[in-house]
Amino acid sequence: MNQTFTAVVKNEGEWWIGWVEEVPGVNCQERSRDELMKTLRVTLMEALEMNRADAREAGGKGYEELRSYP
Repeated sequence: MNQTFTAVVKNEGEWWIGWVEEVPGVNCQERSRDELMKTLRVTLMEALEMNRADAREAGGKGYEELRSYP
């Protein structure tokens, strides 16, 4: 399953700022647009992995993962 996410970016003086609409807390700032996009990707992947780890921990023993949901 291919997931797509939406980055919202804008230039604020010497900085580029951006965030990912679908995942609260994924926001970054960099000096260039290219660096911002790289940092957003890394931050998004880290946030998703932390969310996965939290979900597995909350599931306790005996949970089942359904990778193609929905």
